[in-house]
Amino acid sequence: MNAVVPFSLALRERSSSAHSSSECDGFMTDLLTGAGTRDDYIALIAQHWFIYAALEDAAVRMRVDPVASVFLRDRTSRLPALEADLAFLIGPQWRESIRPLPTTQAYVSRIRRVAATWPGGFVAHHYTRLLGDLSGGPSIGRLMQRRFGFETNGIGFLLFGDIADPKAFKTVYREQLDAAPWDDDEKERVIAEVLVAYRFTTELFADLTRAKAHRVA
Repeated sequence: MNAVVPFSLALRERSSSAHSSSECDGFMTDLLTGAGTRDDYIALIAQHWFIYAALEDAAVRMRVDPVASVFLRDRTSRLPALEADLAFLIGPQWRESIRPLPTTQAYVSRIRRVAATWPGGFVAHHYTRLLGDLSGGPSIGRLMQRRFGFETNGIGFLLFGDIADPKAFKTVYREQLDAAPWDDDEKERVIAEVLVAYRFTTELFADLTRAKAHRVA
């Protein structure tokens, strides 16, 4: 008899190629290798604010759902750190200075639409964003510190200072995915939505590249 593959492992395996594609994007490669600018970094953080605003607004509603609420913790909120970073990077009027790119608008609309009626879809987006940013954020933050001379101001979003042990946090999160009461059809739907989230991430990097070209033209 074949062993049953835990859902969290199946999810990671099925989305690994999409994850790798987003990581190899030219915009992020430039930013991480020194070819990107401070303005590029600010543009990236600004788009994350719109995405997390939609995700955390949906999380407020999902706190009453018996399945989705299991994944929600106050210390995972990213909006306070994002807002502090933008205030440092842009200034107190940062809200008037940023606009969502087309992919960000579509991404936000998708999160809102899915989270209005489908807890599993919300979890798919929460998982993709939170665990992805938690996995790569601290190392990216350290690179930005060296590249732009930041201390902790400007990179708070990437540091996840309220999560003392990221590895343990991710382990518990995956155990909760394995314990979610989803049948096989629902698991397939969740995996498909995770792939949608990765596609938005890849397309957002392309948007950021186009916006940069327009900015420096």
